[in-house]
This record gives sequence, C-alpha cells and structure tokens, in this order.
Amino acid sequence: MSQTVLVLGGGVGGLVAANLLRRHLGSTHRIILVDRESSFSLAASYLWVMSGARRPEQVSRPLARLKRKDIEVIHGEVEHIDPAQRAAVVAGVRIAADHLVIALGADFNAHAVEGLSDGGLTFATLDGATRLRAALSNFRKGRILILTAAPLYKCPAAPYEAALLLEAHRRRIRGDQIRIDLHTAEPGPMGVAGPEVSAAVRAIVESKSIGYHPDRQVVRVDPAERVVEFRNGEKVQYELLVYMPPLQVPRVVRESILASAGGWIEVDRHTLQTRFSGVYALGDVTSIPLSMGKPLPKAGVFAHGQARVVAHNIVRAITGTGREANFDGYGACFVEAGGSTAGYGAGDFYAEPRPSVTLHRPSLLWHAGKVMFEKYWFWRWL
Repeated sequence: MSQTVLVLGGGVGGLVAANLLRRHLGSTHRIILVDRESSFSLAASYLWVMSGARRPEQVSRPLARLKRKDIEVIHGEVEHIDPAQRAAVVAGVRIAADHLVIALGADFNAHAVEGLSDGGLTFATLDGATRLRAALSNFRKGRILILTAAPLYKCPAAPYEAALLLEAHRRRIRGDQIRIDLHTAEPGPMGVAGPEVSAAVRAIVESKSIGYHPDRQVVRVDPAERVVEFRNGEKVQYELLVYMPPLQVPRVVRESILASAGGWIEVDRHTLQTRFSGVYALGDVTSIPLSMGKPLPKAGVFAHGQARVVAHNIVRAITGTGREANFDGYGACFVEAGGSTAGYGAGDFYAEPRPSVTLHRPSLLWHAGKVMFEKYWFWRWL
C-alpha cells in the first residue's frame, strides 16, 4: 500500500531525510519536500562568500533538482501544522501524509535588538555574506566589531571563525589601520564543547591580535553614531559592525500544539519522535537539553545525523524490516582559522557529565577536508 512522507523544510536535515527516504522506499511511495525558498545554499560556506573565496552561485543549488530523483518539491510557505492528523497547509493547500518530518530550522530575528539590522551586516545569510564581502572590499581603516547578539545562535564556532577570517583578510591587504574586536554574549568560546575546547579556541583567537571581550550582551545599536551599547553600560564605537543574529522559533511552529514552553519542539533525543505518532522533528527547530545544562547546539551536523535516524525509522515503519536507529549525539565541524587552514572538532555531545569533544589544531589538511566536504555535500544530496 502506497504511503506518503511529508518533509517540511529543505535545509540540511530535510534534504538528507528526503534523499534517504527516496533511496530506500519503492517508487509507489510519495516523498514530498516543502520549502519557502526555491534554492538551497550551504551555510557552512557563507564565511567563504564573506571572505571572497566563493561566489554566491557556487554555494547554492535549486531544489528543483530533487525532482530528478522522484522527490516532489513544493515551493511555498508552511502556514499551519496539524500533527494529530500528520498534515500541513502550504500556500493555502492542505497536504496530508502518513509520516510527517518537521525540519523547519530556526529563524533569524535581528530586530530583537534595536538598531542591529540597520547598523551592521551579518554573515549568517547568503545575502548578508555577499553584502559583507562588498563592504570589506573598500574597508581600509577603523574598527571591525564582531558581535554575537544573543547567547543562542547557529553554529557555535561561526563568530570565532569570522574573526579569524577577517584577521586573515587584514593581513592579506596589509590593513595595519584596521582593528578587529570580538564581543560575545557567552562567557567563553564554544562552551558547550567543554572547557578544554573553549580555552583552545580562545587561545587561537587571542594569538591573532583580535580583541576578545566575552560576557558582553548588546542592548542597542545606534546606526547613525555607529555605537554599540552593552548591558554593563559599556559603549563601543565601530566603523563596520558584523553580527550573528538572535534566533527565534518559526511562527508556524510557535503557533502550533507542537511548541513547548520555550517555543521549540521537544523530541525523544534518540529517535527524534515527537509526542504525536508518526511525527518527527529534527535540527534547529528542536530543543534537546544536555546534562551540562545547555541545549544541543543548533548546527547542520546534528540535523544531518538526526535526519539519517528519522529516515531509517520511517523506512522501518513502512517496510517492517530492520532495527530501530538511534541518534547518538555525535557531532563534528571544521573551524576555519584563516590562511587556508582550519581546525577540526569532533565528539560525543551526549556524553556524561558533559560533552566529550576533541579539537585538532588548525592545519592545511583540515581546510582541504572542508573543501572536499563542500564538494561532496552538493554531489551527494543535490
């Protein structure tokens, strides 16, 4: 009997889930992927767009390419989710399914901080990274202030990578009159990865003559005066503001019965099953608490691993074969350090009493690994 799997979201998790479902299910079963964008862009490459190592078109592909694999693609906004009926309304049309996968990610909300979007540029979106590259092309003097606007943001390493790549840009153009300062809302780099990794990343940043200022929560940006105000009363002047924006739960999730008290979707940390039968959620739209008191980071590597588990278990439910798969909390990422070098961190984020993560020192080899990963990702999934 034919069954339908509806995947909401065409980011990393949604793409991996849809591809694996199509690969392991016969053509009689429908795989439908929905996204509000017509193209997918690889967020892991945005920093390369910022630094000029990539053009925007090199890091994006049309989702319509999935149709070649017999995956149905619907371009539209998800307006309502009915988990009890395993259905969603997309652009005014109700779509029902036998299995529902919610991979809608997290939305950026720069407007949560007064003046932030008007006063600065972000590398967290493809458009922002492109605009930032243009701004850097003529920047020769003054302070670049890099900012995490809230403690919760996408990809724990990203703002530190941005600082290191901007420092490499400064050296490349011999920008002796450029100063780089990094102000972060959290008390240390990548704290969720443990104190050893945090200390190692901080040492790398500070070794590059980057001013590092932790525990600085921004409260307001004055675009006209180019001043950032922090909760501790400090005011910092800048010439170029580069920021990682705050996150918010997608509206359609926030307004659904799936939302937890914090707005995010709560799931079984191993199977990604929600409290509704046949309904799964994965990636940034979920909140998975760790024993150390922090949530599992919002990063593509986790969405990827979770999508593999969800796809396997849906195939198992449809075919009646195989054993249940479980997500083990493993995560890894490259940490760009400038000069065509990168570090590599990997480990078990479900480990007790805290995540067990190892960070390998920056080298040309790890940077080459990320280049190959980018090529593999587009080849494999799009």
